[in-house]
Amino acid sequence: MQDSSTTQTISEGNDDAVAKPEVRKGVEVIADQVKRLPMGPGVYRMFDENGDVLYVGKARSLKKRVTSYTRLQGQSNRIMRMIMLTAAMEFVVTNTEAEALLLEANLIKRLRPRFNVLLRDDKSFPYILITGDHASPAITKHRGARKRKGDYFGPFASAGAVDRTINALQKAFLIRNCSDSYYENRSRPCLLFQIKRCSGPCTGEVDQEDYAGLVAEAKAFLSGRSQLVKKELAQQMEAASEALDFERAAICRDRLAALSHTQAHQGINPQTVEEADVFAIHQEGGQTCVQVFFFRTGQNWGNRAYFPKADKTLDETSILESFLAQFYDDKPAPRLLLLSDEIPEQSLLAEALSERAERKVEVLTPKRGEKKELTDHALTNAREALGRRLAESSSQARLLKGVAEAFELPAQPRRIEVYDNSHIMGTNAVGGMIVAGEEGFSKGQY
Repeated sequence: MQDSSTTQTISEGNDDAVAKPEVRKGVEVIADQVKRLPMGPGVYRMFDENGDVLYVGKARSLKKRVTSYTRLQGQSNRIMRMIMLTAAMEFVVTNTEAEALLLEANLIKRLRPRFNVLLRDDKSFPYILITGDHASPAITKHRGARKRKGDYFGPFASAGAVDRTINALQKAFLIRNCSDSYYENRSRPCLLFQIKRCSGPCTGEVDQEDYAGLVAEAKAFLSGRSQLVKKELAQQMEAASEALDFERAAICRDRLAALSHTQAHQGINPQTVEEADVFAIHQEGGQTCVQVFFFRTGQNWGNRAYFPKADKTLDETSILESFLAQFYDDKPAPRLLLLSDEIPEQSLLAEALSERAERKVEVLTPKRGEKKELTDHALTNAREALGRRLAESSSQARLLKGVAEAFELPAQPRRIEVYDNSHIMGTNAVGGMIVAGEEGFSKGQY
């Protein structure tokens, strides 16, 4: 995250404070640290008496921000609890406030402090990859680091969205999706060629020049030139029909239908937004939902709902601000972010994301036009997603209450673990565990 030449760690007195059982009162600990703090930007961490991180924050002026914690008057209950539990602090000085914002997001995701807003679902997003290291490129789903040579298109909101798009693109462009080893060992076309999902480059059913043309069309479609691709296909179909080559005309017709089907299932495809992520936040019943829509090359590549863990006293803008910094900690930001609510440090976030991307990133809260329609649509989805989650939580609470009553438990269970062990006549033993709790099944803890 940070170059060692641009940061400085300050931790005087921390080891003693954490090690000693007679930890000083929180305010006294903080007041003692203030004496040695600079006025510049940086990141601070608060620790409890066990050495666990309570909170990670960033500041334009470390001295001013930390000094504010020595005054208990006017503090919220959440901040008051945090101060009173503080037994030690550590600091990292940075060159700029934007640098501090990026470091703060990184530390929050890594340390997961109890008093910060926490992004629960941190799975990487899938991409479509058209390989570039083979004479006959393949189209495939990709996650993780972009080490393989080729063209990457995404992100998509889910693996399902990628699978559906690849399925439609195979029908439209007849590009192979087999592995290179499978390709090399073919002596006759596979089933995908028979059902018109592949043009069969492995056995020479299509020559390399024509196959390269199909690959170029697929790249053009995924790069936002879908109307041009459809226009060219329509012209090819008409030309084939006039030449009485009805078989060729039928192939073009089927490819056009596949492309139309793909776009029909993308929902909103904006006319004035080429590349953007759209965020909308909604709070209700003590829970928060952040809905994210991904638009690339003027096409809707899906959406995903997040339910960040946050103190109930935090307002929507504070949660959204912290969520955004963590969201882009390990993924590239698009050129435009559209938000349903204006956040306090919107310009700082844009500066930090631009610094990391090494190009301009805009963060806007639109008030009118198509961009406003996109955020309104995302907000509607956020409300509906949170409504479904609250309904599920209510049902889960009733189920847990029923478990407590059925087994005459002194209290309602908060976590249920189910184990299953299997073997083959005493060998090859394997065990599995699933977990359920107050919010339903916890798949991340299986």
